[in-house]
Amino acid sequence: MGLRNAELARPAVDTGSAKGYGRRVAHLLIVDDDNDIVQVLGELLRLDGHEVRTASTGEEGLAVLRAAPLPEVVVLDVDMPVLGGIGMAHKMLLHDAGEEHVPIILMSARSDLSELAREMGTPYFVRKPASIAVFRDRLVRALAERKAPTSA
Repeated sequence: MGLRNAELARPAVDTGSAKGYGRRVAHLLIVDDDNDIVQVLGELLRLDGHEVRTASTGEEGLAVLRAAPLPEVVVLDVDMPVLGGIGMAHKMLLHDAGEEHVPIILMSARSDLSELAREMGTPYFVRKPASIAVFRDRLVRALAERKAPTSA
C-alpha cells in the first residue's frame, strides 16, 4: 500500500478532522488476500481507534459479515482467490440482510478500478499502492456519506 514504517509508528490521529466531521470510530471489515496489507492497514486503523475484523477471501468475508455485528464500512480487494471483491459485493446485495446498506471501499492495482467502482455503484475506491492519508480520506467520506453500492 505504499505505507512507510514511520506511518505505523505515529500515534492515533483524528480520522475525521481533515473534512471537519470530527472523530468517528467505526466497526470495519478488511477483505484482502495480501496479508501484509491486511496487517498494516488493520494495525493503522486500530491505532486510530477503529474496531477491525479481517478476511482473506470473499467467502471468508461473507462469513465474517454473518457473524455480527455488521461493519459500518467494508474495505474490499477486487482480485482474490475463491471469491473476488465484485462477487462478494454481489452476494452482499443478494443476501438482503442489511449487508446491502454497507458502504464498500474497493482497493486494487487494476487500471480499470474507477470503472469497476462506477459499475458497482460505489464512489469509494483506492488504487494500490496508496498512502494512508488517501485511504483515510476515503474512509472518512464513506463513514460520513454512507453510500452503499447500487449494483454489483
